[in-house]
Amino acid sequence: MNDMIKEEEIRRIIGFLASDSMHGRKIFTPGIEKSAAFIAEEFKKAGLETLKGNSEFLQTFQMQRSETIESSVTINQQKIDQHDLLVFASAAKFSWNAAKDSVETIFVKAGENFIRTIFQIAQGGKHVLIVADTSFRRSVNRLRSFSLQRFSDRGNIVLALHPEPAKTYSVQVTSKLFLSSLSNVVGVLPGKSLQDEYVIFSAHYDHLGIGKPVEGDSIFNGANDDASGVTAVLSLAGYFSKTRENERTLLFVAFTAEESGGYGSRYFSEQFDPLKVKAMFNVEMIGTGSKWGMNSAYISGFEKTDFGKLLQENLSGSIFTFYPDPYPDQELFYRSDNATLARLGVPAHTISTSKMDSEPYYHTVNDEVETLDLKNMTEIIKAIAISSRGIVSGKQTPGRVKVEELR
Repeated sequence: MNDMIKEEEIRRIIGFLASDSMHGRKIFTPGIEKSAAFIAEEFKKAGLETLKGNSEFLQTFQMQRSETIESSVTINQQKIDQHDLLVFASAAKFSWNAAKDSVETIFVKAGENFIRTIFQIAQGGKHVLIVADTSFRRSVNRLRSFSLQRFSDRGNIVLALHPEPAKTYSVQVTSKLFLSSLSNVVGVLPGKSLQDEYVIFSAHYDHLGIGKPVEGDSIFNGANDDASGVTAVLSLAGYFSKTRENERTLLFVAFTAEESGGYGSRYFSEQFDPLKVKAMFNVEMIGTGSKWGMNSAYISGFEKTDFGKLLQENLSGSIFTFYPDPYPDQELFYRSDNATLARLGVPAHTISTSKMDSEPYYHTVNDEVETLDLKNMTEIIKAIAISSRGIVSGKQTPGRVKVEELR
């Protein structure tokens, strides 16, 4: 293990992905294309195969983008200010009126789980008017900063801040639509006796790009978020390609567009029969110590399956511990690339160490390699490798997520 997962190799990989030359790996930029080429080359060096039917490691798909040109929304006879409005458009032009249309209308009351509601609706592909209490203004601005409103390929969604449910409404939206290409990067290590059963190791390689300068620095390097996760995936690909202890087929995936709404993982999940996917190890932000210190990490949705318990069993006798997610109010289980497959019943979980209540460099220009603990990160990657062996070998199979509990 020590010879196959080394700190100096971790430093090499994350140093490239989080370098200034990547310009923050924002989608539709040369930086993210350069990052994808690097990841593909690492998969090739590890001896991985491409997906069946693909001649390269890039899994490319078309995504519709939208730019709102003009919008006017009235709720209960009150016009909504543009600062309190977000549009997710799949049509160049649409209008709704309560008197003649039966568009689904949802009200998110103060204190309710705003993030879960928004992400569930965004995955649903319906035309929806979401009215959210004005106490969620900060959350709406957060969505705006992620550029989530630029994408929608299945339904028109309008989000308006208003203190009461919509008894009456009027909506008029005009948008400019674009078709753009995005690419996940996928490498395959075929299984032996259980080739049609899949185990996924994943992370997202996109980040926020370039923003307003802060003390002369304008690049959101995204070292922890999520070059650390991609580094783990590449390291695990190298490890398992050498050990060849996988009876099940392993898929190593670097997702695109996580920061813009999880569109890479959504497309990827649609290409597989979810019943054949036996587990998903999604890795997100493992470059800093957890709230418990060294040699520890947490698993989102720990209570939803026995995935975490199986991993901990395989670490019996070691000093490493996997804990349940200590930030349930953050709804991390629904916010990362594991969510799409989890909603299909797959025991898909995210492994992280990020202190979500106090992580100082999260989504800032200071998220750079120098702020990370690469020694601890190396040990986390080793722990993932060891803890996954039972699932990879086919000797262990986690229980499925109860889909009805996610609705």
